[in-house]
Amino acid sequence: MSEFERDTRQTTAHLPGLTIEIVHRRSPGGDAEHISVNLQAVPSFEAFGRYLEAANPFAVWLQASRMVWFPWVEAARVAMLPFGSALSPPKVGSDARPPGETARD
Repeated sequence: MSEFERDTRQTTAHLPGLTIEIVHRRSPGGDAEHISVNLQAVPSFEAFGRYLEAANPFAVWLQASRMVWFPWVEAARVAMLPFGSALSPPKVGSDARPPGETARD
């Protein structure tokens, strides 16, 4: 095994539809480092590009922004509720009355 091969570190991550491989090496003289990142997508990047071209870019952007902002908007909505109302379910129907009040027939 050469010194170049001994100083090589490699890691691989597998995600759904994507494999990421990172390789780190030192040069034989030790005066330089090499890092390579390899991405393998299934389906290919070309197929993904064709999908994006066929899709409505405004709709894609809108959905992405919703996914990013939804947790913050929901947190703000819950923070604006009166204390305790987020914990108890809303009362619905004709049987809804304040606590302690009995039904009058």
